[in-house]
Amino acid sequence: MSRQRRTAAQRGFTLVEAIMVIVIIGVLGAIVAVFIRAPIQGYVDTVARAEATDEADVALRRMARDIRLALPNSVRVNGDGSAIEFLLTTTGGRYLSAEDETQGDFLSFDDPADTSFTALGILAEAIVPGNAIVVFNMGVPGSDVYEAGTTNMAVVAAGAAADAVNPVIRLASNPFARTEPMPSPGQRFQVVSGPVQYRCQAENGGFVLRRLSNYPIAAAIPANPAGPQLRSAVIASRVAGCEGIFRSENVQARSAGLVLMSLALRLRGMGNDAAAVRLVHQVHVDNTP
Repeated sequence: MSRQRRTAAQRGFTLVEAIMVIVIIGVLGAIVAVFIRAPIQGYVDTVARAEATDEADVALRRMARDIRLALPNSVRVNGDGSAIEFLLTTTGGRYLSAEDETQGDFLSFDDPADTSFTALGILAEAIVPGNAIVVFNMGVPGSDVYEAGTTNMAVVAAGAAADAVNPVIRLASNPFARTEPMPSPGQRFQVVSGPVQYRCQAENGGFVLRRLSNYPIAAAIPANPAGPQLRSAVIASRVAGCEGIFRSENVQARSAGLVLMSLALRLRGMGNDAAAVRLVHQVHVDNTP
């Protein structure tokens, strides 16, 4: 009797029983998966959207910061809204003129040979050789930095003056006195480091937004800026499309304008035509030269 009991206790599962257990576990697993799939997918989508939103927000804020430093009346957008360009200012001040009725080196609008002037309210180290001094840029013929042979922009030459607070700026030439003088009513000038362009372009089967700088000023927005010191950096990847990112309103020859930016980014793993996150930003442009 004890041998029969021992034999029955040692007996394992049959193949049919094992298959039934596996089937039951599979059914239970499928039922559980149906209920937890949606929350998990929702979490994954939320993380991906947050990542894309952060990337778009950082890109828009970076562009807005630069646009606010644009030279008055220098902001321009290309035809399909895929690129925006402007001249980036580093600082500004007032130039000394005869109207100040004081001693100093006046900025001459009469003598092309006079290539120096005293800058007021600016530090000497804020201006470096190679920068450009721009006076009264109105964005109209005769007062436009993009115009060929412009007469309202001069290049800073090497050599600084004694006073660190109100330095004497030396120019490579004096274009302000070449034609009909157009002095600033407020005796103001801006210091420009060069053009900056934000451009959306196709790369590696998708679209990216790049910041381009350190290239020559051109009459029109260059599609492929070039230069020995060209700088290019990716601002946003996974861009859904390039058309209509930038739009401008009243940014030329007006006291104030508006730049509208609409940036759409895809979630990771989605196709180029599936825009998941779109952020819109507006930037006020001060065009008072």
